[in-house]
Amino acid sequence: MKEQLHNIRHSLAHLLAAAILELYPDTKNTIGPAIDDGFYYDFEFSSPISDKDLPKIEKKMKEILKTWKGFEGVKKDGFEAKEVFKNNEYKIELIEEIVNKGDQITFYTAGNFTDLCRGGHVEDTKEINPNSFKLDRIAGAYWRGDEKNKMLTRIYGLAFETKEELEAYITQREEAKKRDHKVIGPQMKLFTISPLVGPGLPLMQPKGMVIRKEIEDYLWKLHSKKGYLRVWTPHIAKLALYETSGHAVKFGDELFKVQGKEDSFILKPMNCPHHMQIFADNQFSYRNMPIRYFEPATVYRDEKSGQLGGLTRVRSITQDDGHLFCTSDQIGDEIKTIVGIIKEFYTTMGLIDGYWVRLSLRGDDKTKYLGSDDVWVKAESALTKVCIEENLPYKPAKDEAAFYGPKLDFMFKDAIGREWQLATIQCDFNLPERFDLSFVNNEGKKERPVVIHRAISGSLERFMGVMIEHTAGNFPLWLSPAQVTIIPISAENHGNYAKTVFDLFQNSDVRVELDDSNESLGKRIRNAKTNKTPYVIVIGDKEKDANTLTIEKRDNTKIENISPEEFLNQTLEKINSKSLEL
Repeated sequence: MKEQLHNIRHSLAHLLAAAILELYPDTKNTIGPAIDDGFYYDFEFSSPISDKDLPKIEKKMKEILKTWKGFEGVKKDGFEAKEVFKNNEYKIELIEEIVNKGDQITFYTAGNFTDLCRGGHVEDTKEINPNSFKLDRIAGAYWRGDEKNKMLTRIYGLAFETKEELEAYITQREEAKKRDHKVIGPQMKLFTISPLVGPGLPLMQPKGMVIRKEIEDYLWKLHSKKGYLRVWTPHIAKLALYETSGHAVKFGDELFKVQGKEDSFILKPMNCPHHMQIFADNQFSYRNMPIRYFEPATVYRDEKSGQLGGLTRVRSITQDDGHLFCTSDQIGDEIKTIVGIIKEFYTTMGLIDGYWVRLSLRGDDKTKYLGSDDVWVKAESALTKVCIEENLPYKPAKDEAAFYGPKLDFMFKDAIGREWQLATIQCDFNLPERFDLSFVNNEGKKERPVVIHRAISGSLERFMGVMIEHTAGNFPLWLSPAQVTIIPISAENHGNYAKTVFDLFQNSDVRVELDDSNESLGKRIRNAKTNKTPYVIVIGDKEKDANTLTIEKRDNTKIENISPEEFLNQTLEKINSKSLEL
């Protein structure tokens, strides 16, 4: 978020609090930050309010805005600050924390409203367009995000620099509701969330499994010719593995624990430590390097139930995981190969337009990072060189590297412009050190490999959720659960010809369905279209007598008077080429 927009949004959070205290004087205001699409503020009301009150509050905000000129900041000591908020225990708690940290307490005033704040406001309130913000909704929120604390009322607002940007965002969000994979997925019987199985543990229906398997097979096809080797690792391991890797500390209470008859185990939160063990059980020399492992494996993390949603936030995460073990001199070439795979994959998926790459680099405080300066310089130089040579639309991000190495995060836009962080490439100097990995270099000495973590889709569950919303369920032909539906107008008169066409397509491995049920023709066609089947073949007297087909395409166009063999060949060509066109 750029600074100007952040300052507008944070200023509006103050404006919201000012409006609330004028309309509801006995309210206690707590905190109000800027967020990705606007701002929010948490309050303790003496009487509940609802979304019906938002227009009144928004009107008051716009009235107050006309009277404000700007923000003035002053410094106060702890005693003075507590006097200002002596009747607000929430602000008192924040003030005490600031005092204990030895930080400066600052107050900012605009008009008649004063708040405890660190700053980040517009210099002149004329910078705020009164038509570029809108109160959005009301929700409950525990104080400081702790369910043991009191439930407060959170008011969300949307805010942008212009009215047009606000309206575009609202339009995009409405379109997103129509594409919600949590609605489309169950409607199309792609996946199921069962309360008996548990939240965050989606079950793949047969149709969903078709999509998942097609994506997985395509990912392996892209890797199999690049020197990758398939491996398999179990879903559990002893705690000691994750203590050695550092994941026990990193994931903490997100780890699922499994008690065996004799030993305690952990459901794996990551695949990396297992892959380290496979590498360690071999004696490699520089002639063998690089070593490339590929495994689409499920890992488990005990996310909070309130954070779970459909396929995009789950407890069982199937990563299309890969780990490469290479020398520092090989980093550039290996990453270039991975970038090529990423470009091909997302071009095929129709997501390549408008993507960009975040190049996450080490910050100035080098004590936060593992590894020598020499290795970091090589890795960062290699990543930067790849970005330039591959003509990647990259943005350097200083102090955004993982503690174990620099990385590339690929950001893709879907059909309605929303941004998703999906593919990632990460250099790691940490795990080879922790697991004491080595290979024999050309001088006959042991040398640490560099590990490159890469995931192309990110996770199969999340990527499926993104693709459902990107396509609104209208998957490309090669990904569609049912590619062709054949509907005879009359089972008695046209059933035999329909079955002949069905067999022709099925024997060529096209996913074809035959609907000769007793439902009306109109309902059967509607069912096929509701299931978003790309091609619906309706067979009547004309088609039977002429040995031809009439195809109704999902885009409402038609193909008429085509032979079954010719249409099959056209269909197979589009499936095999993974065409985005019908």
